This record gives sequence, C-alpha cells and structure tokens, in this order.
Amino acid sequence: MKRLMMMLAAIFGLNLAQAVEVAGVKFDDKTRVGNSDVVANGAGLRKKAFFKVYAMTLYLPEKHSEADAVLAAKGVKRVSISLLRDLSAQQFVEALQEGVANNHSDAEMEALKERMKQFSDAMLAVGEAKTGAVVLIDWIPETGTRLSFNGQARGKDIAGEDFFKALLKIWLGNKPVQDDLKQALLGKAS
Repeated sequence: MKRLMMMLAAIFGLNLAQAVEVAGVKFDDKTRVGNSDVVANGAGLRKKAFFKVYAMTLYLPEKHSEADAVLAAKGVKRVSISLLRDLSAQQFVEALQEGVANNHSDAEMEALKERMKQFSDAMLAVGEAKTGAVVLIDWIPETGTRLSFNGQARGKDIAGEDFFKALLKIWLGNKPVQDDLKQALLGKAS
C-alpha cells in the first residue's frame, strides 16, 4: 500500500511539473520575468468564428481565480500570446485597441491615449506576425509595461500600472474579448 501511495505521489508530482498546453502550444507552468518568478494562472484559446487565432497564458506571482483579484494583485505579471495564424501588426493592434475601448469609459480612454499610441506604434513596427510568433506583455513594477516580440523588446517600457491593467481587461474585463477565454485565464476552464 505504501509503495502504491508513493507511486501515485510521484505521478501526481510529475503532472504538476508539466507544461500547460493549449492548441498544441506548450507554456511553462512557471517562468521568470525580470527578477521575479511567476506561475501560470490559466491558459486558453482565442477563437474568431471557426479560426484559432492565438493561444495564451497569464502568469502571476500567485494564482487567483477572480478577475478583480488578478487586477489588484501586486508584483510582476506576464501575458504570453502565441499566434496560431498569420496576422498583420495592424490587425493585432486594432483588436487590442477594441478590447481596451470595450472595457473603459471615454474619459479613461483619454487618460490612456498617449500610452496606447506608444504601445501600438511599437507593435506596428513589427509589420506582420506569422504563425508561431510569440508576443509577451510584461508588467515590471520598476520599469512599466514591456512589449516583446519573438524574444526582442519593442519600444520603450510604458509607465503606469493602470496601463497594464487596461490591457489585462481585454481578456479579464467586464466585456472580455471571449468569455470562455476569460474563464480559462482565471484557471476555471473545464
């Protein structure tokens, strides 16, 4: 019996250490952002009509299952997006801008306007994003929101935690881009 329990514990432990997989894309169950370790809070698939657009995961210092708790959480955070189809940078930027606008008032959008332009310009400089491209959006408290594309930082870090939270609301806000994706990022996917 003891041997069986040890085997089950070993199997269970191995399962905990495995990467998170969405639509064939493997995400590490934990990673390092800046000088901090973060864990995969949840992962999901963005679909539009019948098309798989991207797989993504949300990394946090510790897991949270409620959107308000994620938005209020302190420390380093990461959104990791792996494209599952070719997109122009313009298409990607327009989708992000629409997601932010859907979750903010006109006054809030005005306060975000210059930083949204800075972020959009950095993304547009990429030109196009092919299947398999990886977009990282990191919140690093000491420096701000950092955009990376295929391992290369793009543009300058953008100040203000409110800006990173505005981006998170694309997926976790009251009007998320996709309800089941929101649930998946909160670790509630079935």
